Amino acid sequence: MASASGYIRAQGKQPLFSFGVISDVQYADIPDGRSFLGVPRYYRHSFLVLQRAVKQWNNHSKHKFSVNFGDIVDGFCPKEQSQTAVEKVVKEFENFNSPIHHMIGNHCLYNLPRSDLIRLLKMPSCHGRSYYDFSPSPEYRFVVLDGFDISAIGWSSDHPNSLEAMKLLEDKNPNIDKNSPNGMVGLERRFLMFNGAVGKEQMEWLIGVLRDSTMSEQKVVVCCHLPLDPGAASPEALLWNYDEVMAVIHRYNCVKVCFSGHDHKGGYSVDSHGIHHRVLEAALECPPGSDAFGHVDVYHDRLYLSGTDRMASTEMIFSS
Repeated sequence: MASASGYIRAQGKQPLFSFGVISDVQYADIPDGRSFLGVPRYYRHSFLVLQRAVKQWNNHSKHKFSVNFGDIVDGFCPKEQSQTAVEKVVKEFENFNSPIHHMIGNHCLYNLPRSDLIRLLKMPSCHGRSYYDFSPSPEYRFVVLDGFDISAIGWSSDHPNSLEAMKLLEDKNPNIDKNSPNGMVGLERRFLMFNGAVGKEQMEWLIGVLRDSTMSEQKVVVCCHLPLDPGAASPEALLWNYDEVMAVIHRYNCVKVCFSGHDHKGGYSVDSHGIHHRVLEAALECPPGSDAFGHVDVYHDRLYLSGTDRMASTEMIFSS
C-alpha cells in the first residue's frame, strides 16, 4: 500500500481539514469466533478499538467529522440484544466531539429493520433513503451511497427491492445457499446474498450530485460499505453493480477517492481513470491490544490516510 512520501510534512503544509475513519466494528457481547474462512473475530474487543478511535479523534483539533463505514454490530449478536448493542455503539460514537456520518452495512440489516437503523444512526434521511451527501468545505463534497438499496436483506420479502435482488441472485448464483460462491468464477462471485446494489433512483440521484459538483468545481469523495473496484477487494465483497456505478462516476472528473469497508483485510488500488479506491481494514479482526482506525488529512491535491496499527497509511495523490 502507498505510504507517505514525507512531502507534505517536509513542505509544512496544513490540511484543509481532517476526518476520522473506522469500519466493521461488528460488536456483539459474545465470545470470540471465526469467519467462514477461519479468520479470528474479536466481537467484544472491537468495542474497545472504537473507544480508542474516539479518544484519538478527540485529541485532534482539525477533525471536522468522522465516518463509520458500516456493520457496527455483528450478525451473531443475539436478536433480543440487537437494539441495545446498536445503541451502545452509537452512544460511543457520539462521545466524539464532532459529527459522525454513518452508513448501513449487511450486518446492521441482519439485526434491525432499515427504518430503525436510519433513526438510531440519525441518518439525514428523506423518504426512508439511507444515501446522502454533505460538504464539509466549499472545495469538497462527500457522497454516502447505500450499497443495500437493492438487497435480499433489510426489506420485507415482498418489497420490490427485495424481489429485484432475489431475481438477480437466482439468475447469477446457481447455489441453493445464496451466500455461497461455490462454482462461480471470477467477478461473478460477487453475486452473494450478503452484498447488494445501488438502485435506479439512487443512481439518478448520484448523477445529479456529480453533475452539480462538477459545475461547482468540487472534488468528491465517495463512501460506500461495499467496495467499488476489483483491484482493491475480493470479488466476493464487491457491489453487485459496481461496474454501472463506476461507469457513472467515470463520466465526471470530480470524484477523486472512493472509500469502503466490508472486505475486512483492506485493500488499495488506482483505477483506469486515476480514482483511488481504499478499502478499510476491519476493527472486528483486531486481536486484543491492536487497532484498526485512522484519520484522513485533506489537501487540495491529495488525501493522506494516517492509519493506526493494522490500518495501513495511504497517500492518494490526484492525477488531475
